[in-house]
Amino acid sequence: MSQPLQGKVALVAGATRGAGRGIAVELGAAGATVYVTGRSTRARRSEYDRPETIEDTADLVTAAGGRGIAVPTDHLDPAQVRALVDRVSDEQGRLDVLVNDIWGGEHLFEWDSPVWEHDLDKGLRLLRLAVETHAITSHHALPLLLRRPGGLVVEMTDGTDAYNRENYRNSFFYDLAKTSVLRMAFSLGHELGPRGATAVALTPGWLRSEMMLDTFGVREDNWRDALDKVPHFAISETPRYVGRAVTALAADPDVARWNGQSLDSGSLARTYGFTDLDGSRPDAWRYLVEVQDTGKPADVSGYR
Repeated sequence: MSQPLQGKVALVAGATRGAGRGIAVELGAAGATVYVTGRSTRARRSEYDRPETIEDTADLVTAAGGRGIAVPTDHLDPAQVRALVDRVSDEQGRLDVLVNDIWGGEHLFEWDSPVWEHDLDKGLRLLRLAVETHAITSHHALPLLLRRPGGLVVEMTDGTDAYNRENYRNSFFYDLAKTSVLRMAFSLGHELGPRGATAVALTPGWLRSEMMLDTFGVREDNWRDALDKVPHFAISETPRYVGRAVTALAADPDVARWNGQSLDSGSLARTYGFTDLDGSRPDAWRYLVEVQDTGKPADVSGYR
């Protein structure tokens, strides 16, 4: 098995579940040493109160062929993030890939609720978790990443720049959070590019995360059973798909061509030639624009 990231060190901040876990596992499959962080551990769950843990993610990374290292971290606490980066520096002396996937806001936003009706404490908590955490992590981690040329920063969000610019995303707070992360990648591109590193924003499509599968009452092995109730779910993708997108970027010697840009898993699959676990190439954001948002019946022909 090819391992183009052998000898590389990655930090996936927010790797407990979903896209973060998929990214960490694929980086491991490519041979990387991957530090995985989050607040859900085998000893203590976060307020999500879900069973996934960072230790489980680290084990999956190692099983895939890399080396997974779980470090419990609350990325809202600068001291904890500083200690995390100091540990990576002491143990590895380098950081090649930083993935900012911290989120934690599923239970905090209210669909289609205007800002004056939305719970203010929940909205502000969402912004802290989705935006402030990324800034804290970048502040502490980027000096280590910049020690060597060629570093990559991936800011994970929901939606491309083009899509979010034209579409209201669920609520004032959710919309602001996801758009802010897009702008973070743009800003980091300006700051990192002249210093030999690359920053991008990246979004998966309709993600078959653990929480999404639970919401629809299905598992990964029978996810199509949800299509009777949610037909457009046919365009969905596994978390490993966006993980393969990150791996392709990290292994690309010409990754700087993407600096500051907004990217998505489907378009990168066409560029780099990778597929999802089932061999398909879901192109969710094109599908949303051309099929779902225009009111057409679900039909993924030509989109996966």
